[in-house]
Amino acid sequence: MTNSIPLDQIAGASLSAEQKNYLEGFFSGMKARGLSFADVGPSPVGGSPASAMAAPADLIFEERVKYELHPLDAYPLLLEHAATNKAPDRESIFRFKWNGLFFLTPNKEAFMARLRIPGGQLKSFQLREIAHVAKELTTGYVQITTRANLQLRLIEPKDTPEFLRRIQSVGLHTRGAGADNIRNLTTNPTAGIDPCELIDTTPFVHELAQLIISSREFYDLPRKFNIAFDGGGLIGSVEDTNDIGLKAVKVGEEIFFRVALGGATGHKAFARDLGVLVKPAEAVKVTTAVLRVYIANGNRGDRKKARLKHLLDTWSLEKYLAETEKLLGYELPRAPFDPAEMRYPSQTLPHTHVGAFPQKQRGLNYLGVTFPVGQITPKQLLRLADLADNYGSGEVRLTVWQNLIIPNLPDAYVETVKKALVKMGLGHEQSNLASGVIACTGNRYCKFAQSDTKGHALELIKFLEKKFQLDQPINLHLTGCPNSCAQHYMGDIGLLGVKVKGEDGYHVFVGGGFGKNQAVGRQVFAGVVFGDLPATLEKMLRGFLRHRTGSETFQTFTTRHDLNTLQAIFSNDE
Repeated sequence: MTNSIPLDQIAGASLSAEQKNYLEGFFSGMKARGLSFADVGPSPVGGSPASAMAAPADLIFEERVKYELHPLDAYPLLLEHAATNKAPDRESIFRFKWNGLFFLTPNKEAFMARLRIPGGQLKSFQLREIAHVAKELTTGYVQITTRANLQLRLIEPKDTPEFLRRIQSVGLHTRGAGADNIRNLTTNPTAGIDPCELIDTTPFVHELAQLIISSREFYDLPRKFNIAFDGGGLIGSVEDTNDIGLKAVKVGEEIFFRVALGGATGHKAFARDLGVLVKPAEAVKVTTAVLRVYIANGNRGDRKKARLKHLLDTWSLEKYLAETEKLLGYELPRAPFDPAEMRYPSQTLPHTHVGAFPQKQRGLNYLGVTFPVGQITPKQLLRLADLADNYGSGEVRLTVWQNLIIPNLPDAYVETVKKALVKMGLGHEQSNLASGVIACTGNRYCKFAQSDTKGHALELIKFLEKKFQLDQPINLHLTGCPNSCAQHYMGDIGLLGVKVKGEDGYHVFVGGGFGKNQAVGRQVFAGVVFGDLPATLEKMLRGFLRHRTGSETFQTFTTRHDLNTLQAIFSNDE
């Protein structure tokens, strides 16, 4: 082998001088050690840069891009773009998602960054650095997502290396936060402090998160993948909407996890029970085995049929379990699903993610803080960090309801913290309307969204709270496109953004639910222009209040009526 490098292009672009020098040094080092390409086996998850010219012709775009240069190896390209503040090309837009960077063209010529925050658990020093980074390197727009995570916008290409460096300097990551990867791991934000939980799921989330961040094999999936643990706490993780959901159950005197597969509410699918019991000590091992079966067998030829849900449309659960057990090397104990053994304390009280609640640690409390549709400023982040340090244990926990809790507040400090929150423009009081509203990014920043979901959600909250004092909670979910980041199918009322004669509008769904109320919402109205939507929702809620039986819930009411009847009730002012 000579010192010359075996390629002069990557993804069709000529190598820079820096890249050539790096590769020449790399291959010289190989030669000095007596190694050649013949000594190196093929990558199990795709080609190396040297195989770019040999990519199979039938690969779809995304698989070809991964084959030619694995996105985890694309950091030098990111540095090149940063050096000239260059917008990425199509291939680089896809690859840079492996660093948690999403280029927002055509909406904005800058990046959104999504972090990885296992279990949504953050320390005060991390909050402070996120606040400073948001203020100094972005527009200061910080968003709490429906995966108990944070997103920051807008980051110019020239600032991306510094952004990543500073995020990593406080023990956080962005790696694998988008595209064909395992998204942020979620669990009960009250894990370890909850008087109702069966088991503290924090150790499992962090063990799995560390395994994922350390293992290259988990960065080339057929499509995105969601995993959630639920230990039975007061704030649920909505685990049944995930590709893998592990929910704690008590059998006799022992605690196990039940495993459900294939949740994807954007595809109207909840996870289905696998029919086995998993010991907590084996939870991570079983989860990774399930993942590996999906990696090996998921559809890589059609992105629209590539989720785990789609594999289960062609495979039986029994077949999937058999393939999982082949990797494990043993059988899991069978246990037919019994709804009666499932506990949902998170659905026994209204919106337990907002307000003050006693912990299982005597004399301590958690306080759920409200953020309208998940928006938070750097200044608020800094003040929250101070509150967590001065009155709590120096941590906060994000929830899938686009808010956060401050845990470990002594009884004597709860009212003090409440007053401080109000002073800084945040709330802590549960509202049967506002506390159940979540909204995706919307078309201000997302190219897929058809409507301004966050702006519209704030208008709807303001309008409806002037009209009603509801005696029970309503969940209202606004999502801007069929990808359903805000899970419109599982809201009591779900709104799906559409264009109506060039204007922002929504399809309206009713009757969705999760957990013990699991159901896919049904479309009751189509193409309602946003200008008409507040009045439409007012009629819907007034019709419900007039015609409900006793204190039945909105979901129960809508479920017992057919769509024609609901349309008549919801359209009539009388």
